Amino acid sequence: MRLSGRQWIVALAVVAAVMLLTPPVWEWVERFDIGPDYRIPYSLSNDYWLYGRLLRQACGPNRVIVLGDSVVWGEYVLPDGTLSHFLNRETGEPDRFVNAGVNGLFPLALEGLIEHYGHGLRGQKVILHCNVLWMTSRKADMSSAEEEAFNHSRLVPQFSPRIPRYKADAHERLSALLERRLGFAAWVNHLQNAYFGQKGILNWTMETDGGGPLRCPNLWRNPLAQITLAVPSATLDDPKRGPGSPRHKPWSKDGEGATRFDWVALETSLQWGAFQRLVGLLRARRNDVMIVVGPFNEHLMAQESRLAYRKLREEIAAWFLRHQVAHIVPETLPSALYADASHPLTEGYALLAKRICEDNSFQKWLQTK
Repeated sequence: MRLSGRQWIVALAVVAAVMLLTPPVWEWVERFDIGPDYRIPYSLSNDYWLYGRLLRQACGPNRVIVLGDSVVWGEYVLPDGTLSHFLNRETGEPDRFVNAGVNGLFPLALEGLIEHYGHGLRGQKVILHCNVLWMTSRKADMSSAEEEAFNHSRLVPQFSPRIPRYKADAHERLSALLERRLGFAAWVNHLQNAYFGQKGILNWTMETDGGGPLRCPNLWRNPLAQITLAVPSATLDDPKRGPGSPRHKPWSKDGEGATRFDWVALETSLQWGAFQRLVGLLRARRNDVMIVVGPFNEHLMAQESRLAYRKLREEIAAWFLRHQVAHIVPETLPSALYADASHPLTEGYALLAKRICEDNSFQKWLQTK
């Protein structure tokens, strides 16, 4: 069947209309319930279209958006054990602070997430967590040429600045750029994440049950039946998180460590460069930004690493002062309240929120319009 020139124009117009209108219409018909202590489920960490929707839905005149990596998200705790939960409790407003953390993020990825999917975050009060974990080595900083898979690679700069650790081919990089700029592609990714176990329909159909003989239970299932028009929620009692989890325990019983970190200098750090650009991006969108630096677990460090960390922390705070960025540098938590180098346990988040709320600069920032 051959189309005339006019028929080609009509066909392209129909396709363009479908691609442009489907994502906003879908957002209108798909149920997405958020409330106090909501956070993006772990299984949907790569659903960036949903994250953008969360920001659009959560932003409001009295809301404070808390941005960051798994420290903000709460790697070892339940939703009611996170920093945003305890900030709400300290201020007596159960729905003011919104957990906008994502598990597995780092500054280079968070910059891409906010730049390309966080357009709805404008004119808001924003708490941005600064985690120095990403400068503990060249590998963590992404400035090492050592190739290794890492989370959220589709969010990092694909061509500039160059990331030595990122070895993706041209097809992968161009695909990531297309997804960022084409809402329809991001929406397709949402369908795969929310309804098909982070797989395309073909891969979902051919998925095996892992037993023998080889079986593909989805082979005869209707893919449309998977789409419930309701965003999946996280389990209320996550066996991997919370006080009842075997992972929810202090990093060390004796509270003394000898870990040595090869700290990356700020002037050469890719992660710090991304963090600086992110601060600028948030402020350019008229957000009122407050930075919370750490607190990193000093107890596990060897003495020389601890001294180098404190010097690095002072340089970070000095940059915020020079650029007139509101910030807090909370003191280190007691050793027993850390699960690892940077993640507090539930009681650690409670104490951290208490110290933040007692800070005069935070109180002044929170009260300004």
